Amino acid sequence: MNRRRLRAIYLFFDLINSALAWFLFFIYRTTVIESKELEQAYQDPNLIRGLIVVPIFWIICYGAYGLYRHVYRKSRLKELSQILIVTFFGVIIIFFGLLLDDTVTSYKVHYYTFATLFGLQFLLVAIPRTIISSYVSNRIKRREIGFNTLLIGSNENALKLYRELESSKKSEGYFIKGFVTVNGEDRGLFEGQLPKLGKYTDLPELIQEGDIEDVIIAIESSEHEKITKILDQVSGQKVHIRIIPDMYDIMAGSVKMSNILGAVLIEINPEIMPSWQKSVKRLLDIVVSILALVVGLPLFVVLGLLVWLTTKGPMLFRQERLGINHSTFKIIKFRTMVTDAEKGTPQLSRNNDPRITSAGRVLRKYRLDELPQFYNVLIGEMSLVGPRPERQFFIDQIVPKAPQYRHLLKVKPGITSWGMVKYGYAQNVEQMIERMKYDLLYIENMSLSMDFKIMAYTIITILGGRGK
Repeated sequence: MNRRRLRAIYLFFDLINSALAWFLFFIYRTTVIESKELEQAYQDPNLIRGLIVVPIFWIICYGAYGLYRHVYRKSRLKELSQILIVTFFGVIIIFFGLLLDDTVTSYKVHYYTFATLFGLQFLLVAIPRTIISSYVSNRIKRREIGFNTLLIGSNENALKLYRELESSKKSEGYFIKGFVTVNGEDRGLFEGQLPKLGKYTDLPELIQEGDIEDVIIAIESSEHEKITKILDQVSGQKVHIRIIPDMYDIMAGSVKMSNILGAVLIEINPEIMPSWQKSVKRLLDIVVSILALVVGLPLFVVLGLLVWLTTKGPMLFRQERLGINHSTFKIIKFRTMVTDAEKGTPQLSRNNDPRITSAGRVLRKYRLDELPQFYNVLIGEMSLVGPRPERQFFIDQIVPKAPQYRHLLKVKPGITSWGMVKYGYAQNVEQMIERMKYDLLYIENMSLSMDFKIMAYTIITILGGRGK
């Protein structure tokens, strides 16, 4: 059973059981609360409408909370608590949106209504999900399914961990494909047991080629200074990173414990942002982008004409940038420089740059040239808030000096960022590195409240004309 099929099974049962919960609730509401005949419930058009709308509402809620993600890595207890939370708030929305205006004989009826719908929805969804999750968990324990894993380290710690994982009666899902060395030294401890795949600097290629999902760091105390370099190598890769517990002290504040049977490992930065906040962030991106593109259309026309009438060349400027997980996309701006401003080596703009047109200086001062990027946000290439996207040419210069820059590629780039608010535009690679620390802080503290603060300060910057 692959992930896509398992996700479809979850969706199917959630839809069917949410519809069943609404059907049973509607029958209860009609016959018990409203004291009507059962036949009247079947003839009520609201029953059919509810059977269509309500299950879709629950699927959206479950999806927004992340219940269809990581379908092979579910904790049944955690999943039950998540369903409980989503059900509680979802029933509140349904109650106030559809049920509160019911004619009742006593206020206590509202309590019975709420409790009945909550109980039916929770039980009918939670029970099948628990059964499915238990089935998947048992298959993982029997080593029928699992996750391709790389082991970092070639010492006694790594060997001990490998043997513990392999000898465990109940598997934890790690299909260890090989190990990589940290210092390039191999004492032959894994000879005949596990293949050597290379050095830790080869991790990006090994992860891609081997379809690796998990990386376990098992190194000695003398190698602790390499952890940051290892994390830099796997940054931006879609892998789960775990580390043996005796290194917790050096990673304090950036780890999350994973309580599993057998070898106890620490998971590093499993989620930058909770699933529900990611969903709200994306919804906010879509809504704001649509409003900006529709309401701002007259302004777009005026600015486009200003560019077109004051200088030769196209109104819009497109340039390839690097986005989330090293993906590339074409960023869109109003053109503020003369045509063919970069005939040779890519260049950053600078103060009093002769390539900037007279109209371009006005657009840059108030950052109006960035407005077309709302289209990039709408189609999912960018977000309202996130590190500013850069070109591969400059990233290739930044990474050797500051490997931490790879961490910025774990999230979508944004129209504005903490770095832009605190530092502004960069004129050279050194300034890009200086601005990077603010964007790294943003990623470590990423939240909706942080996004709102950055957007507020961005508006103040624009109104003050403090752009470049």
